[in-house]
Amino acid sequence: MNIIVRGKNIDVTNALREYAEKRLRKLQKYLDIEEVQVTLLVEKERHRVEVTIPLNGFVIRGEEESGDMYASVDMVIDKLERQINKYKTKLAKKIKNNSLRELVAQMSQEEREEEEEKPKIVRTKRFPIKPMPVEEAIMQMNLVGHNFFVFSNAETEEINVVYRRKDGNYGLIEPER
Repeated sequence: MNIIVRGKNIDVTNALREYAEKRLRKLQKYLDIEEVQVTLLVEKERHRVEVTIPLNGFVIRGEEESGDMYASVDMVIDKLERQINKYKTKLAKKIKNNSLRELVAQMSQEEREEEEEKPKIVRTKRFPIKPMPVEEAIMQMNLVGHNFFVFSNAETEEINVVYRRKDGNYGLIEPER
């Protein structure tokens, strides 16, 4: 099993890497897993672990968050064990009922449905863009009640976007020159 451990906003220590690998190797008893991708993230006081396991066209993915990275690893392993057991039970039932063809047909049907569920452009809006300063664009955005606003920046004469951030502040997107 190839285990890829990455960290975001955290230095992945050898102890943490070994702990995650040890716990993930436990999953090997359920299925023949070739590769596991693990991302350890720290945001503010939250420690989040994201694990992705590609399996024969399926993807098993778990994500857990807590105040301690080791606890998050334990929680995500428990979640993955439940998902793998569910996957194996479904597969075993299909084989037992001698309906493996049905499973293959169902998988191809699910793939077709996923293709149909791809996002589509369902509406196009056109509106005049007038040059304005950033402060006026923020005011216009608030007046229309949107989370973003596209405008022509009066100072740079380029198309910009202002947006409302989750923390209540605003962001500005400008093209690179």
